Amino acid sequence: MSTSITAPATPFLITPDTTVGALVAARPALARLFEQLEIDYCCGGKQTLAAVCARRGFDVATTITLIDSTHAALMAGPAEVDAAAMSLTQLADHIESTHHAYLKSELPRLVEMAERVAIKHSWRDARLPQMAAAVTMLAGEILSHMQKEEIILFPLVRQIERDTGDEISRKELACPIRQMESEHESAGDLTAQLRELTDNFTPDTESCNTHRALLAGLADFEADLHRHVHKENNVLFPRALAAATH
Repeated sequence: MSTSITAPATPFLITPDTTVGALVAARPALARLFEQLEIDYCCGGKQTLAAVCARRGFDVATTITLIDSTHAALMAGPAEVDAAAMSLTQLADHIESTHHAYLKSELPRLVEMAERVAIKHSWRDARLPQMAAAVTMLAGEILSHMQKEEIILFPLVRQIERDTGDEISRKELACPIRQMESEHESAGDLTAQLRELTDNFTPDTESCNTHRALLAGLADFEADLHRHVHKENNVLFPRALAAATH
């Protein structure tokens, strides 16, 4: 899987007269915040912050502060943990509470946006239906993958560290681990296909704000996938196999 490089964010001064569409165009990751606040940044993108806040009963200054702080947090990215220093149980718990939780929340959002963009804009980019289909397939595969990890593999990994008298053999672990690694490869292939279909997750001049938010979300997904798979393939799985009985 390739590693994406994110360019530094361009300074962007927010005022009450700034339109929500201009905000998301400049900072696509803010789409999540506007969705949480139920602010229409796509079709309603020409609205100013002042007009939106007046209609929703929000204080403009407080909203601008919230937007700035949210953007700063997003740009800082998640704090990375020392996976190698964790116990097997701690690492499995961490993967579930961070990467799995993120994916369960984010994948349905990406699927919905991909389908909406494909329906509305395939007339100008024939690749959009294929892109939406790939997002849907990827989401289905990953949700199924996580369920298998949480129900089958991770309980075995945790059991290795528990003094229950029930020993887990390498043979018991090897089969599900091979399956998970194969599914990681499939996810990587689909993500690479998405990168190709979207010109490296790059919007063009005609991309609407929903399209821009989708591309930003896919880039974030790819970055998270790299960290997620690394913690499993390179840390959790080898250590679990080494700790299992012969």
